[in-house]
Amino acid sequence: MGTAQPPAGWPTTTKPVIAVVGPTGSGKSDLGVELALALDGEVINADAMQFYRGMDIGTAKISVAERKGVPHHLLDTMDVTEEASVSAFQAECRAAIDDIHGRGKRAILVGGSGLYVRAALDVLEFPGTDPEVRQRLEQEHEATGLHRLQERLRTVDPVSAERLGDARRVIRALEVFELTGRAFSSFMPTREYFQAAVQIGLDVDRAVLRDRLAERVRRMVDAGLLDEVSRLDAVGLRRGKTASRALGYAQFLRVLDGEADVAVASEETIVATRQFARRQLTWFRADPRIHWLDWRDPGLLAKAIEICEAQVPVI
Repeated sequence: MGTAQPPAGWPTTTKPVIAVVGPTGSGKSDLGVELALALDGEVINADAMQFYRGMDIGTAKISVAERKGVPHHLLDTMDVTEEASVSAFQAECRAAIDDIHGRGKRAILVGGSGLYVRAALDVLEFPGTDPEVRQRLEQEHEATGLHRLQERLRTVDPVSAERLGDARRVIRALEVFELTGRAFSSFMPTREYFQAAVQIGLDVDRAVLRDRLAERVRRMVDAGLLDEVSRLDAVGLRRGKTASRALGYAQFLRVLDGEADVAVASEETIVATRQFARRQLTWFRADPRIHWLDWRDPGLLAKAIEICEAQVPVI
């Protein structure tokens, strides 16, 4: 892969933003901390569920001790009743990057929420919203079902209709079309960096990861996941459109409701987490700009540093 000069408009004195990506359970948080210690950096969280205060056990949120003194940004910034927004994250993340780089440090983005990573790194425009349009579409969904909305979306935006299968995203796609006259798919990001960046991907052994994710869920349960869900339920977890869908939390709310026992909820969480990890791998594998490294390589940190310190090719 050859090297090239950054396009016009990119900073010429600031080193690239570093992003550590990959599936859940692959060790991104640990590598992010080690890179920050080695490169005088600070970490920015790009895991959407780790924005939420109190969602610690079920999100495997890195503890204060595990941060080893490295500043972490965009952790614990929201209540569970608030809805996460990719566009808001984009603005907050880019402000954090500017602040970190302005102090001569390295910004290190860490997380597996693919669209949030793309929003931070890539040229990506977000269309506006209209509460009245959104409410009308939500009421229509309740009255007629998802199938009718999908049929309508197929007539105005067949690309999105093929990609989107849940009500929230179908409603959003229809809302965007009503407001802009443009297909929702036309707003999807291109693989063009907003500013100089380098991405490190953690390449996993899938069989080993499957076992590791199952064991991690069991440790979460032993550490008090049900109690954490119960505490958050008391402060409005169910009202949160984003937080209530988080892996583990949705399953263990069913335990509180008497619809499942801990064993069933644990197994459902393991299955859902494995499925999520597969989707993450599919998402990140589609990006040819990512430098993949073996997650269990003893020389992982050294190889990651070498990539981060090299001149970054423009793709």
